[in-house]
Amino acid sequence: MTGALEAVRARRSWSKVTDAAPTRAELLPLVAAAGRVADHSSLRPWRLIELRGDDRVALGRAISKALGEKGDYPKTMRAPLLIAIVASYRKSDKVPRWEQEAVASGVAHTLSLLLDEAGWGVIWRTGSYTRSKPVAKLHRLDKDEELLGWLYVGGKPARARAGRRKTIDARRFLGRLKT
Repeated sequence: MTGALEAVRARRSWSKVTDAAPTRAELLPLVAAAGRVADHSSLRPWRLIELRGDDRVALGRAISKALGEKGDYPKTMRAPLLIAIVASYRKSDKVPRWEQEAVASGVAHTLSLLLDEAGWGVIWRTGSYTRSKPVAKLHRLDKDEELLGWLYVGGKPARARAGRRKTIDARRFLGRLKT
């Protein structure tokens, strides 16, 4: 089997990570590779935003505001690096909005696989606040952009529990067209 197949089979979400994180220089080739997902008309309808250090505190405040709470939302501090996934919709007569969002999602998932294969723990987090005004303002989203969530990235703990994901019975999900 190929390395890609093994990487996908081994993938799991890491809800707890250490304070280590990839540098920007380490991220750049992974982002370039992730950007190779299928992309009708090569619109590249996505962008990513790094959040480190105090950026995570600012995000916590924006999320608290979106939730109508006071103080900081502590979950933004669960990883040393958060990567915001932004769908940047382009005008196109051939490529509908949903397909452009699928491309941005594909980039995020591919990046999560590449980060995992490089030894980093990753989990994709979302929430009701993901598309709120305070959070959109913090990320400086344009009117034709939507936030799809964040990849939380950090070191894999030395004593990690085995993954809890069950094997998929592909026969349940792969059917045939009956004509």
